[in-house]
Order: sequence, then C-alpha cells, then structure tokens
Amino acid sequence: MGVPAFFRWLSRKYPSIIVNCVEEKAKECNGVKAPIDTSKPNPNEVEFDNLYLDMNGIIHPCTHPEDKPAPKNEDEMMVAIFEYIDRIFNIVRPRRLLYMAIDGVAPRAKMNQQRSRRFRASKEGMEAAEEKQKIRQEILAKGGILPPEEVKERFDSNCITPGTEFMDNLAKCLRYYIADRLNSDPGWKNLTVILSDASAPGEGEHKIMDYIRRQRAQPNHDPNTHHCLCGADADLIMLGLATHEPNFTIIREEFKPNKPKPCALCNQMGHEVKDCQGLPREKQGKHDQFADSLPIAEQEFIFIRLCVLREYLERELTMASLPFSFDFERSVDDWVFMCFFVGNDFLPHLPSLEIREGAIDRLVNIYKNVVHKTGGYLTESGFVNLQRVQMIMLAVGEVEDSIFKKRKDDDDNFKRRQKEKRKRMKRDQPAFIPGGQFSPQALGNRPSPQAISNPRQAAFEMRMHDRQNSTTSSSPNTSLTSDGSPSPAGGIKRKADDSDSEPEPEDNIRLWETGWKQRYYKNKFDVDASDEKFRRKVVQSYVEGLCWVLRYYYQGCASWNWYYPFHYAPFASDFEGIADMPSDFEKGSKPFKPLEQLMGVFPAASGNFLPPTWRKLMTDPESSIIDFYPEDFAIDLNGKKYAWQGVALLPFVDERRLRAALEEVYPDLTPEESRRNSLGGDVLFVGKHHPLCDFIVEQYKTKNTEPVDIPPELCHGIQGKLTLNENAVLPDQVVESPVPMLRDLAQNSAVSISFKDPQFDEDFVFKAVVLPGAKKPAPVLKPGDWEKTNNDGRPWRPQLGFNRDRKPVHLDQSAFRTLGHTMPRERAMPGMYANAVPLGTYGSPYARPLLSAQQQIPKLLSNLRPQEPWRGPTPLFQQTPQRTVGAAPLLACNRMLQSQNQYQPSQYQGLGGPMGYPQRPEDRMDRGRQV
Repeated sequence: MGVPAFFRWLSRKYPSIIVNCVEEKAKECNGVKAPIDTSKPNPNEVEFDNLYLDMNGIIHPCTHPEDKPAPKNEDEMMVAIFEYIDRIFNIVRPRRLLYMAIDGVAPRAKMNQQRSRRFRASKEGMEAAEEKQKIRQEILAKGGILPPEEVKERFDSNCITPGTEFMDNLAKCLRYYIADRLNSDPGWKNLTVILSDASAPGEGEHKIMDYIRRQRAQPNHDPNTHHCLCGADADLIMLGLATHEPNFTIIREEFKPNKPKPCALCNQMGHEVKDCQGLPREKQGKHDQFADSLPIAEQEFIFIRLCVLREYLERELTMASLPFSFDFERSVDDWVFMCFFVGNDFLPHLPSLEIREGAIDRLVNIYKNVVHKTGGYLTESGFVNLQRVQMIMLAVGEVEDSIFKKRKDDDDNFKRRQKEKRKRMKRDQPAFIPGGQFSPQALGNRPSPQAISNPRQAAFEMRMHDRQNSTTSSSPNTSLTSDGSPSPAGGIKRKADDSDSEPEPEDNIRLWETGWKQRYYKNKFDVDASDEKFRRKVVQSYVEGLCWVLRYYYQGCASWNWYYPFHYAPFASDFEGIADMPSDFEKGSKPFKPLEQLMGVFPAASGNFLPPTWRKLMTDPESSIIDFYPEDFAIDLNGKKYAWQGVALLPFVDERRLRAALEEVYPDLTPEESRRNSLGGDVLFVGKHHPLCDFIVEQYKTKNTEPVDIPPELCHGIQGKLTLNENAVLPDQVVESPVPMLRDLAQNSAVSISFKDPQFDEDFVFKAVVLPGAKKPAPVLKPGDWEKTNNDGRPWRPQLGFNRDRKPVHLDQSAFRTLGHTMPRERAMPGMYANAVPLGTYGSPYARPLLSAQQQIPKLLSNLRPQEPWRGPTPLFQQTPQRTVGAAPLLACNRMLQSQNQYQPSQYQGLGGPMGYPQRPEDRMDRGRQV
C-alpha cells in the first residue's frame, strides 16, 4: 500500500496487536541439521488452519537482499526462496491449507504504479553505477586503496514481473518444491496446497482475498477458520479487516531500521559510497579471520493480530445516541475506506492528509462528529454512499488552510531544532581525536582487543598532528589556498556547502500562503484554478478511484481497464456535488496478457526480457509508441525531501495505441513465448495421505476432461472445480528437479490438478458481515471498568502471546536461596548498575570457569517468562552463565542438587536445547516463554 508510515503509526497507536513469533530452531549434529517436525504442536501456543503466502514479499528479499550477500545465480535464489518458505511454515504450521500466490497481471490502475517503480529502479540503478564509477576514479587518482572491481552481471529485479523467463522458471521450481515437501515433511501430510503462479491474473494478495471471499460464501465453510497471511504490505491489514473473519493474523518480518551496510566500493562498514576515502582495511581479528564476514543477523518475525485491532477499533468507533442502530462491522468498513484518503497503490493521497500528521485520527474525529448528520454509514459491502462521503470531505476542506499552516510551522520548528543541534555538536566536538590504533571504537566493533604496535611512533605522529592544528588555529584570520599556502586576499567567502542549513528544494506552491489552490492547479495541472470544468473532471476521476478501490477490496476487480489519469490529487474542499457523480464501471473487461503488461510497465533498459521485435518498439526512433519509453524523466518532489518520495512524471500508456503497435509483432512470437504470454490458473496439490488424493487419481485414470466439484468432506470444506492438468505431478512418476543442485524425486506419491474457485454471477455481492456460527475471540485488552468491577484489587496482567490461560511462573524461597549460594557475590554491582551484564559474560576471554552444578542452575529458570522490554535489563539471576571447559570442585549445595533425580544430567537440555548445541540467547528466552 502506498502509505510507507502506516504500519509504524498503527503499531504505535495499537501496540497490543504485535506478538513476537516463537520459532523452533533446527538442531545441528556434526555439521548436519536435523529437520524440524512441523507436525508437532505450534510453539506459539496457537493452531492455524490456513497459511497464505504473498510470494512477491518473499521473492524480492531472497533474490536481492539488502542485509547480506546476494545469491550468485538463479539456482541459489530458488533455494533461498525454498528456505524462506520452510521457515515461515515452521513458525505458522498450518493444518488445512497452504496457499501460495504470486503476482500475476495486475489491473490497469496498478500498472501505473508498477511502471513508475520500474522506471525509477532503472534510472536509480544507472545513476548509482555512474556515481560509483566516478568516485572510484577519484579515489584511485588520489592514491586510495580499493579492492579490484568485480565483473558480474547486475541482477535486474524488474524480471520479477509476469511473463518473464524468471517467473516461468520460478513456477516450475515451486511445483517441484511442493511435491518434495508433500513426500518428505510430516507437517505437510494432510495439507492441501494451492499454487497460483504469475500466469494467473491478479495481484497475489487480492487472489488470496478472492479465494477467501468465495469460500466464505459456501455452505460448508467453517466460520471459525484461523487464517494467517504472510506479507509485508500495509494493505494486508486492510484486506484482513475487510474479510470480517474473527480469527485473522498477519505474519511479517520485524522491521529494524538503520541496518549496517558495507560500502559498495571498499566493502567496509561504517560509511556510504559518497563518503568513501579508499583507506586500507583494518585487520579483523588476530589473524584477519573475519575479513570477509559481514555482521548478519537473522531476520525475526512478528504476528499482527487483527482480532486485537478489532478490539481497539470497537472502543474507538463505538458511538452513542446515534439516530440509527450502531453496527460495528459497518464502522470497520468505514474506517478502512477513510484510510484510502491517506494513500494507496492506486490513487495519490490528498494534499491535506499526511499519515505522519495524524490524518487518520483527524478523519475519525470528523467522521464521529458528522455521522450523526449523515443518517447512516459511508459504505456497505464495498459500495460507497457518495452523499455521505461528501459531508466528510467538505468538513476536512474547512480545516485545510489551518492544516497547511500548521505543517509549515512544524517544519520550520524542526529545521530550527536540527540547526541548533548541529551547532551544539560542532561546539562540543573535542579539539583532538586520536587516530589509527588509538582511535575510538564503537562497543562491539572489534571481536577482541588488538595489541598496540610501535606506540612511540604513534605518539610522535599525534604530537605532530596536534602541533600542526595549534599552528593553524593561532592565526584565525589567515586563509589558506587549496595547496596549503596563505591566501593573499586575507579571506574567502564561505561556500554554501559549509553552511549549517541543507539545500532545500524549491517550493512554488507554498500551501501555507494565500492563493495556494490557484498555484497548485497551475503548477501541477497547468490549468487555472478558475477552470471549474477541469477541476470537476479531476474530482470525478478521484471519486471513481475511491469507489473502484473499495470495490476491489470487498468484491474483486470491478474493471481491469480503469485507472486514475492524473499524477496529483484534488483538494478535499473540491469534493462538492459528488453525490450525483456516476460510480459504475464497464462490465466484461479483460486483463492484459503477460507480455503486453511488460510492454506497459518496463523501461527500455529492461527490454532484454522481451522478444527482440517487441524490444525494438522501445528503442526504435521510428516506433509509433517510442514516447512511452523516455530515457529520462522528471521527478517532482511535491513538497517532500527525498527523490523516492516524489512523483515520477511519466506519460500514461495509451492502451489502444499499444495494442495497435503490438499487432504487427505478435506473429514473431515463438511457441515458448506464446505459452508464457497466455493466462493460466491455479493448481492444487495433495499427498498420498490426504483424503482427496484417491479422488484426484481416479480422475486421471478415467481421463475425465469435464470439470468436477471437490467433495467438501474430503478437503476441509474447500469447494471448487477440478480439471486435469497437462503438466501434472502424478504418483509413481519421477519429478525432475529444475535446480541442478537438488535431486530428482524418484519415488513421488503427490498429485496435482487444476483448481478453479467457485464461480458467481457478475452482479453477485459478497456480504461484508461476520458469518453465523463464528465465535468471537476472547478479549485481550484491559477492560475499561477493570478497577471498578475488580473487588479484590488484583492488578491487570497483560496477555503477551496467543494463550491467555498461560500461568505465570515464579521461584519459591528455596530456589532463591539456592541462587544466593551459587551465584558469586562479588558479581553483584551496587547502585544503579546492579542489573547490568557483568564482565565475563557472553564469550568474554576473561570468563571464569563454570561450576558443574552451575550448569544445572538454568534448569530452575527454564520456565521463566522472558524479560519484558519495559522492565529494564535482565536481572543477574536470570542470565545464563558461560559454559567453559573444565570444572571446579563441587560445593556442598551443588552436591545436594546433583543428588536430586529431577536434575539428572540426562534430563538437562543444556544451554542450547537437546544435545547441548549452542543456541542464541533470545531462543532460550523463547523456550522459557512456553509454559
């Protein structure tokens, strides 16, 4: 979704929706990892029924990761994708369905955004390569030291688009992967797997939502199905709410900002390419054993519980004394609709509404004030009441002027604070900072202390450097030229680069000044604000877009051809007279074909993914559509600071001209290219233990070419049509591996068949309601009347995971006495640092030997709940001691501990789980969380 800060705002406003994932780690023995048994209960103390994977959120980080070395070739990319899916599956452990959805051909409204992204990526890639080469030559000319330039082909992420050979190969690899897991993994034993690859039209997340909508409309659907959707896009939260399913959870990577990245020139950490000076790399470790290693931290995952978000929204949206009956489900739909004004993938956000300025809170407050006058809700099952929306928008328009002025004041105050901060840092900067081996180092930057070499020479250099600085500063009025000699002019004018203020982009609109609307329409649309006809045309297109987006979220794609034909949005105060605007869309529209979409979204630089004659249309000056592929284009910052926040001013693709040009080159397609250019469908997979397996095998034996209905009792209530698949995975047939490093499946028992969702009439409306029989999840948030109704004065205990019946654990007095005898008293540091991590912990070379009985002490703590983030550092008695070789004599209390049966060494699992293999500290905490 086009709101980069939406999830950050949501998680801060509603913090209890976040639950950290508990992940079971694979045990390693002699360098071989033992597979995890995913058929066992979920360590998160919750059982999920269906897992949906928005595959594009997996493909991108696996093919071109930002925080670790990229895969060397396409085969390694496929293996990385397999491992990522395995990890998600291990965390979620679905019991009924796994649905993998890859983005297919998107609606035209989405293609405009895809086109902008791909043109930007191509332009930024070329600019980065040119800048890198320029800086490299400058550094080498000054005598800097840089590693030899690697000659390797840059991975063009634009190939992750339907119709390319890469996506076709990915579909083959995923079919092999599914068959392999159905044959070998016990957690997949009774699982139904559906693969919707890039040949099936539609965005991945919307194909998933369409499946859920259609299954909900079936009589055999379980209304208490627990869904889990994997993806990083913010619009997944909106889509999950739009289903009105009571049990819906999203799993995504935990975002950690400011991850360190190596310089692209010297491969050293701590600076970017523009700041590279070509200095020699310092030795990493005593023998430089860490020279090629990057500080890679495994990505963690979090759950977003939409049932808890629904609790928050119920408290916030509940209104008393309404002239109509309050319906929470309808108010949730209105909340989702209002979020579209802040931004989405299909429409630019309104100028007066910024998520960082609390735009959603402002909309909700206006909504609650105006809803008494509207006479009802704004939406119903994906259809918009424009008359009521007009009242909301005009109320926003009344405060637009004050919003713009406050935005300017906040911006000026921020710049003033930043300027004062820079001056303060410059004033407080020390006069001299030693360099070389005596230079300050960040904590944990080096693996171990380095020995000082030639300290006399280093001290001499520091004295000379200090003397030179004092000589220069003694005559402040003397200016120096570039070669170091005094300037005869006695002074030079300070350059703009040396000033405290950063260069600001020119803002011709000046929304905070009178006349902002006239300037906006003149600069952005090149029309006069008094042109009422044009303004109404812009507003009508935007209103159509709002209706189209809401219909897309609740009913499916209303039109494959509609798109918003402007780069900018109107003002809220322009939404007058929208009640009479039409909001219907043409019926029977069809999506683009894959190669046609490539021609619509690719820049000429990515033309190598297209057939030669098609590619020529992008570069030939005589081409009838050459204007669709500009080599350079402007980016309007539109009041923002960074280029990625701006608007790419690309020409819109004229569909009729594009199709007319492609008619001439369609005959040049090879049979393989024609196959990739055709639209496909979903494929269903099951293993031999699945109840549906024999039914599918029988269809292949009888060679039944007619679609047949799935017996819902054989497939967890899933319904749809099955059709024989030409490239099916069949039992007792070898499944060839498309990845050379992976083996063929010689003893396959899985089977696949084409699958199609239940079909409905084009005018059918999917009701946005909670289904009959659905059970409302137990509340998680603290009741508002807890203090009044709680007579015994018990404090409220927040629920940290999925299981609210988890009992808190504690140590009795005997356990504390044991700890007091066992833990060394000299480690307890008085004062405010009493809970700080002591020296000698976590792998320090000065760690003292561990007593044999101390190895058993963590057993007493294995059921402790993890330290909560708001309670400060971990107390000493909860810290796991360092295991070292050797043992000291046993104390009397330790002998007493060893004599007790419950602490026999055979039952103790060590610091790292069974067999004593090492494990990260947070994994030990996670294991202690499960009680």
